[in-house]
Parts: sequence; C-alpha cells; structure tokens
Amino acid sequence: MIVSKNIPLIRLVRWTSWHMLCLTLWAFFSVSIYLYSGLTWLSIPWLPVSLIGTAVAFYVGFKNDAAYDRMWEARTIWGAIVNSSRSWGISVKAFVSNQFRDEQAADHEIIAFHRKLIYRHIAWLYALRSQLLTVKEWEHAAQGGKTGRLAKHYRKRFGIGLIDDEITKEELTQFLEKEEYERTIHYQNTATQLVDSQSADLQRLRELDLIDDFRHMTLQRILMEFYEHQGKCERIKNFPLPRQYANSSSVFVYIFLLLLPFGMVSEFAKFGDYGPWWSIPFIVLVGWVFIVMESIGDFSENPFQGMANDIPMYSLCRTIEIDLLEMLDESELPEAIQPKDGILM
Repeated sequence: MIVSKNIPLIRLVRWTSWHMLCLTLWAFFSVSIYLYSGLTWLSIPWLPVSLIGTAVAFYVGFKNDAAYDRMWEARTIWGAIVNSSRSWGISVKAFVSNQFRDEQAADHEIIAFHRKLIYRHIAWLYALRSQLLTVKEWEHAAQGGKTGRLAKHYRKRFGIGLIDDEITKEELTQFLEKEEYERTIHYQNTATQLVDSQSADLQRLRELDLIDDFRHMTLQRILMEFYEHQGKCERIKNFPLPRQYANSSSVFVYIFLLLLPFGMVSEFAKFGDYGPWWSIPFIVLVGWVFIVMESIGDFSENPFQGMANDIPMYSLCRTIEIDLLEMLDESELPEAIQPKDGILM
C-alpha cells in the first residue's frame, strides 16, 4: 500500500518508461511518414479519433472502478479480521476459566490454554497471508518478459518475506508446537486446518468444563467468522477481474494510441512547417495519460499479489500480533512494520 502523501512524478514516469519510449518512437515514426513519404492521406480527421478516445476513457474508467472495488473490499475484509481477532483474544481470556468446574484447574493450565489458542490464531494470520500471496497465472509476477521481471523485482524489494516465504515459516514455528507445525504444513490449506484445530480444542475445553455451552457457542461463532473472512479473501484471490473486461481495456487503449498520431499531426500541420513536429510532445502527453489510467487499473485489480498497490497484510498481521501478545501480558513484543520508500506491506 502506498502511504506517501503524493506519488512523485518521476516515479510515475519511471513506472511507465517503457510505454513512453515506445509511444515516443511511434510518434516520431508517424510524423516522419506524414512529412517525408508523401502519404498525407494517412492523416485522420480529429473528430473520429476524439470519439474513440472518449469511448476508451469511459471503458478504462469502468475497469478502474471495478479494480478499486476489489481492492477496497479486500481492505474491508482485513479490517474485519483485525476486529474479529481482538474479539477472539478477549473472549478466550474471559471465557476459559474455572467458573464451571467443581475441581479447580491450576492457574498455569488456564494460562497455557489461553496462550495456545491465541498463539495458534496468530499462526493462522500468517498462514492466510502466505496463501494469499501465492502467484496466480493472471498476476504480474507470473507473466513473462519485462512485466514479470519488474513484478518480481518489486515483490523482492518491498514485500518482506514474499519470495522465499521465510517470514511465514518463522512465525509458524514460533506460534505452533513442533508436532502441530510438522503436521500442519503438509495440508493443502494450512489456514483452514488451523481453524479446525481451534474448534477441536474448544470441544476439549467444553469436555473439561472450562467453558459452558454458551461460551462454547460464542467462541465457535468467532471461528466461523474467521472462515467467512478467509473465504472472502480466497474469492478475490482465486477469481480474477473477468479477463474479457481487463484485456479489452488494454486493446482499446493500444488502438487509440496507434491512431492518435495520425489524428494530431494533421491538426498541428495547420500551424506551419514545424507544426507536425510540435505534435510529438502532445501525442506523448495525451498517450501517457491513457497509459497511466490503464496501468493503475491493471496493477490494482489484484490486491494480494505482493506489490505496491497491495493490501498491507504483513503490517496488519503484525498489528494483531502485538495486540494479542499484550493481552497475554507478554513484554517481548515485535516492532510494528514500517513503510519502506513510501510503501507499507
């Protein structure tokens, strides 16, 4: 997530530098053809070009709106995960007690249950994050050529622990018992099985009369909320923005950029011999605006791909971890995740 107040213009230019280079070369080529080949009939009246540009702008706007909705829904889901996690922490501490037992359990046993349930939930957070960062075939890091290389570069530069997944391994070994860790990592969906283990422990607590039926149901309901949040995240991750909309937007922008020089050069030719050459910077400027609009939607439609426009899952996981550890009165707390070059992951 970009957290700096403003995105420097130089960063936008660098982000779209390859497209700008291609567009500049195309503008020079088009103007040269117009001036020196004698094929002046290649010029296109500005009216149809402007109509195409207007239609493309509306279509790109539609795509960007859909991409923003996906991103904002993902952020809303993780906001709900934060709230439910805090509810889980206070409920475990308040509900798991000797209140309903005839034979009182030792305090250290009660605290051990608190720690186990809360620790496993922290492990669930990092396991879910890891699963959501798995690269899908439609995401940028899975592409070939310059796009894929650039995506992998940004994932490695800003996304702490995204390449070798060392963060997830470290957190799981810290918050899960060794036997449970060895068993859990072999599941296809580790996060799902961790919540299932939580449910099994709640059943055990009920059998030990450390919780009553009402508290058992309340805690179970919070676990169901975690499944609901996880399922919503998986829906966004596993169902891309429909490709017929996403790809058509790119095709329409490229068609417009191909026609743009032949519409502008004839208009600037009215200003004299050097008029066609003056059209080049304006071609590049107008084309750059469309390229930026298209790129914003393209890089925002997948909020779990480990790049700058992502939901800051690592930061949110660490925030929840700190809150839950403080509930357990632990003093050795990890540091909050700080932005890196204006990007919070």
